[in-house]
Amino acid sequence: MQKILVANRGEIAIRVMKTARKMGIKTVAIYSTVDRNAPHVTYADEAVCVGEAPSNESYLRGDKIIAVAKELNADAIHPGYGFLSENAAFAEAVSKSGLIFIGPKSEAITVMGSKLAAKDAVKAYDIPMVPGIDKAITDVTEAKKIAADIGYPILIKASAGGGGKGMRIVQEEKDFESQMNRAISEAKSAFGDGSVFIEKYVGSPRHIEIQVMADSHGNIIHLFERECSIQRRHQKVVEEAPSAVLTPDLRAKMGEAAVKVAKACDYLGAGTVEFLLDEQHNFYFLEMNTRLQVEHPVTELITDVDLVELQIRVARGEKLPITQEELQIKGHALELRVYAEDPLNDFLPSVGNLETYKLPEGAGIRVDNGIEEGMDVPIYYDPMLAKLITYADTREEAIALMKQAIDNYEVKGIETTLPFGRYVCEHDAFKSGNFDTHFVKKYYNPEEIESAQESEAKIAALFAVQQYLKDQKKLRLPLN
Repeated sequence: MQKILVANRGEIAIRVMKTARKMGIKTVAIYSTVDRNAPHVTYADEAVCVGEAPSNESYLRGDKIIAVAKELNADAIHPGYGFLSENAAFAEAVSKSGLIFIGPKSEAITVMGSKLAAKDAVKAYDIPMVPGIDKAITDVTEAKKIAADIGYPILIKASAGGGGKGMRIVQEEKDFESQMNRAISEAKSAFGDGSVFIEKYVGSPRHIEIQVMADSHGNIIHLFERECSIQRRHQKVVEEAPSAVLTPDLRAKMGEAAVKVAKACDYLGAGTVEFLLDEQHNFYFLEMNTRLQVEHPVTELITDVDLVELQIRVARGEKLPITQEELQIKGHALELRVYAEDPLNDFLPSVGNLETYKLPEGAGIRVDNGIEEGMDVPIYYDPMLAKLITYADTREEAIALMKQAIDNYEVKGIETTLPFGRYVCEHDAFKSGNFDTHFVKKYYNPEEIESAQESEAKIAALFAVQQYLKDQKKLRLPLN
């Protein structure tokens, strides 16, 4: 493998290119017209414009991307995450064109892309799943019996849609019938289909995921867990490794289950198996992400393993160079996704020009960055600018270093999630490790950030006045 085309943009494109460069592999960047001067374009050995700013005219043009790769004699395509990374048709088209797709086979992407198909695939491997039924139902009497068998509280979910419509949490049996009828009515109104699913409601879940890696020689390893429970709008913002609540025994069981999930779909390359962990520390299979995750750096830091390098080696047909027994957790890592969003205004996107953009530096601080000072933040793509990662011997030290790094991260011109990251690191629930996916709903108070910012501004103003008066006093001293 002499040359890789990276079918992505921003920080993940640069991240992949850095490892390729380390391995002596040349890289090709693709870009849209709005990304013409983006850092990933200048970092690559070669770069080609593949279309206009909207992603469906550029970064999602699989046919054009493959044509560029072949024209420039690339050997492989790395999809990063997002865009075409979990597109089974694209993975298959890459392989059929004679290029190597640095990722799983299209069949695995297809199976794990459907929640019902994924659950079907892992059934034979005795993987714990949230108790429930795997078929749609409209009969209230039958549904009531199923709910009693599962045990309350239960969750009724519309089979035809999402977005919270046709979804009801039922705490007690006496409320079941009315809630079921409401769910059916709402589902019919929203989707034209009143059928629903029933499953056990996990009230205070933690989102724990296990990193897996598989080669083409039958070897599958897991690289321990990541805690991803700090979320807004069901999307992760703060991640860490290892989790503060997993015991060695539970970690081993979840790791073994993740390996079984990978076996169930004949997996190849890097993947992540996601689980829900309830208050009693029972874990349930949720889904599998068939790509490199945004939060992969925290795993790299605690294992001292370059996951992109393993992806490339596996794609070249090599055996995994490390065994399960050789892997150990060393230290603790935190990651904050630095989004161009306003945490004081319901995390709404914040667009504009990066008047000031200076990254923190120092031992234990890593920034996977995809943008530069003076650039405009594009409105066409995911608003993540960078990932701020800290690593230390202990969780407490990693949190302290994260706060320091946030304070030294200078951004002017737009709002970012940096203040939210500091809020999380200072909150007792997070520091104690006693939190779940409802952290934002339970604890987040934007007014506290606003108040802290006003207080800091007052202190800075007082300091400036004090300094001014000192300077004036010096100027007034009589000359001898």
